[in-house]
Amino acid sequence: MDINALVNGDNLFWNLFIALVLGAIVGTQRGWVMRNSVEGSRVAGIRTFSLVSLFGGLIALLAKIYSPLLLGFALLALVILACIAFVIQQRKSKDISITGVVSLLITFVLGSLAVSGYTVLAASAAVITAVVLDNKSELHQALQKLQEYELDAALRLLMISIVLLPLLPNKTYGPWNAVNPYEIWWMVVLIASISFVGYFAIKIGGAKRGILFTSLFAGLSSSTALTLQFSHLSRKQSSLSPLLASGILLSCGTMFPRLLIVLFIINPFLIAYLWPALITMTAAIYFPVWWIWRRADVNYVEPNKTTANPLALRSALFFGVVLIAIMLLSKALSEWLGSTGTLLLAALSGITDVDAISLALARQSQDSLTLDIAALGIVIAAAMNTLVKMMMVVTIGDRQLGKLVVIPMLTAVIVGLVTFWL
Repeated sequence: MDINALVNGDNLFWNLFIALVLGAIVGTQRGWVMRNSVEGSRVAGIRTFSLVSLFGGLIALLAKIYSPLLLGFALLALVILACIAFVIQQRKSKDISITGVVSLLITFVLGSLAVSGYTVLAASAAVITAVVLDNKSELHQALQKLQEYELDAALRLLMISIVLLPLLPNKTYGPWNAVNPYEIWWMVVLIASISFVGYFAIKIGGAKRGILFTSLFAGLSSSTALTLQFSHLSRKQSSLSPLLASGILLSCGTMFPRLLIVLFIINPFLIAYLWPALITMTAAIYFPVWWIWRRADVNYVEPNKTTANPLALRSALFFGVVLIAIMLLSKALSEWLGSTGTLLLAALSGITDVDAISLALARQSQDSLTLDIAALGIVIAAAMNTLVKMMMVVTIGDRQLGKLVVIPMLTAVIVGLVTFWL
């Protein structure tokens, strides 16, 4: 039986039962917190939360039959009743927290959603509510450890991603329609996010685990952005260079299998041409990672050097400007040289990103482009991108980072191209 059909069905008795269970989930947590309280001294426990959620479901059912205004009046009545109970309890216990009242109102809404056809959403919200309520001490401890500049960085990341990004037009402008503001700003957000995630991963999990976690995350999104950030970090903390080198290699190596998976979805016929070269490049980069990481004996980050801005927004903005220049140049060459510029375009596109040109060539290989040319373009783009990241490490990072990264990356490029031609 389809679980979605079962959960989102029109069986009113089933939906009301789900509403009751969702209230019990939240009520169990609240009841466990107040389990040592005297009977009758609690504003609400498992029974009250269950009944409030069922009440929300019944009101939602009546609202469908009579008027949606019933939901508003019922919620208002519940607010008044909860406030009266809160005032009475506050006078006895001197506890001014309104968490219980708010969770009671949320439970009413959960019951209403369950009967209104949003059962999965209501169930998810119930579990999240219970988890948030249950992690009170952990959340408070995290706030105690949070520095002001870290909070500022988080708010800025939310600003540039959630507020600014959706406002940008997702269409091309400028000469040859080469510049897409949404895509460029998305790259800026991605670079800043990797820097942000990496900062807290290192702070929470320590240098070794944090760097590997960040690298794996970046390998699934943008290894170029991680290479840029880790190269800058190696200049500031040279003692971390071995760990940063293993992180860069892990991220760059993850790019190739990720590329194979994406291309298989778009055009599976390409994989026969690509997998030997890309798997060989993956192996050439992955093999040194474990050896470098095991030899690194750094388990902490110097506190006086972690107070830098976790967001690294300046580096992200600079990378966005470079991306605009490359997009314009790539489109210009494509227009001037026509179909003969495909491989040159692939090489230039690989300077900033592999995914865009790879997806474009994979789609074109379904009709107007031969599979061997498309595959060669993708391999060239991947090789060029690897070389560019190697040059980033050499020019931006410290000397030790360059020594550890250059040989694996250069080897990957050589063996990848040779394997493809063979």
